Amino acid sequence: MPAAHAPETQRILDAPVGPLLWHLAAPNVLAIAAWTGITFADAWYVGQLGTAALAGLALVFPFLTLMYMTAGGAIGGAITSAVARALGGGDRDRAEAIAWHAVLVAVSLAAVFVVVFGLYARPIFQLLGGQGTALEGAVAYARITFGGAVSVSFAFCFSAIIRGTGDTATPARAITTASLSQIGLSGALTLGWFGLPAMGLAGTGAALVIAQGGSALYMAQYLLRGRARVRLRPHPFAWRPVGEIMRVGALGLINSVCMAMTVAVITGLVGRYGTAALAGYGLGARLEVMLVPIAFGVGGALTAAVGLNIGAGQHARARQLAWTGAGATLVVTGVLGIVMALMPHLWLDLFTSDPEAYAFGLSYLAIAAPFYGLFGAGQTLYFASQGTGRMAWPVSVTIFRFLCVAGFGLLAVSLAWPVDTLFAAAAAGLTIMGLGQALCLRGPGWRGAGPR
Repeated sequence: MPAAHAPETQRILDAPVGPLLWHLAAPNVLAIAAWTGITFADAWYVGQLGTAALAGLALVFPFLTLMYMTAGGAIGGAITSAVARALGGGDRDRAEAIAWHAVLVAVSLAAVFVVVFGLYARPIFQLLGGQGTALEGAVAYARITFGGAVSVSFAFCFSAIIRGTGDTATPARAITTASLSQIGLSGALTLGWFGLPAMGLAGTGAALVIAQGGSALYMAQYLLRGRARVRLRPHPFAWRPVGEIMRVGALGLINSVCMAMTVAVITGLVGRYGTAALAGYGLGARLEVMLVPIAFGVGGALTAAVGLNIGAGQHARARQLAWTGAGATLVVTGVLGIVMALMPHLWLDLFTSDPEAYAFGLSYLAIAAPFYGLFGAGQTLYFASQGTGRMAWPVSVTIFRFLCVAGFGLLAVSLAWPVDTLFAAAAAGLTIMGLGQALCLRGPGWRGAGPR
């Protein structure tokens, strides 16, 4: 049966939008909820080690987020989009060639993280103001986490291939199982449970590499055995499949770098106000970045659904799917943000009792959290835009956000303005992301021109 007429594809092309989106997004949302639990658990475990350990975690977090966003959002989204558009156009052979070349891209991406952040962690964290115990913990964590980057890269690559076929349930099962395993293992290795060594901050990194490596192995055998709609098998190297991935992925990498650097720049500037400020901001920023996985719960499904519809020439339906998904995310993340702004103790009490760090975290959430809904909806629309294969407009929004936040933040520090000014700059960046990505749905990829 031609891929374009397979029952799974036909449902995505014809079924009512609301029920279809629920069917595709529900497994993704559950998996991302489990993934979000890792962020929550790691912060709680490290919080037991003290303020310096939390500051060390804050130093690593922007770059760990960068790895997740590049492997899962930029390259992973590009892989899903390319596979989905090929299947939407009825070309299964092309989809399988893309899948094989995606593995080669994943290996290359992992090598970059090993070299840059595995070998040069210390000077990078020193540039962000890391020192003393916080710096040493961050370096130990980074060397393990980024040294094993291939496990994360493969896990995201294989899940992206499977998701591109319209199957969101299989990668969701793998991600959920790996996440729950990582939560338990992280506590054991960080705090020394069950007779295992108490590795401190480095224990969270070791748990990540082990759990995500297991997830990657499961999905690899699923693809190799031909259980998915595309089979993972060797193909002669060709630039065209790589180009299809990187046409979306290269711009996605720029987007991911700007997203991470926005947090990194603010982290570095906040660090000038002291370790307590860095720890407090790190807790607030961690909650903010958790919105990206929530948005990906819906947006990851939209990448495949939009890609299949764009490949089949159904642009109006693709736009309808995007708006519906963004609306759902706006409600969920918006409610979360308002609750955190009004009752920040629900989050902060879980991680620290240091009064100074607590005060900084309180200030950040009061200023930034009300804008979480716009940020979440914007991120969902960004992932939906990946399905069109045209990313110039969405990435431009992220670049503009980075320039605004970084520029205003540097001005605030140079004029010795209070730290709340930096938090206001971060809130403005959240608003730019939401409104800017909404405007992108008027771009060429959504108007019927089709992906190039």
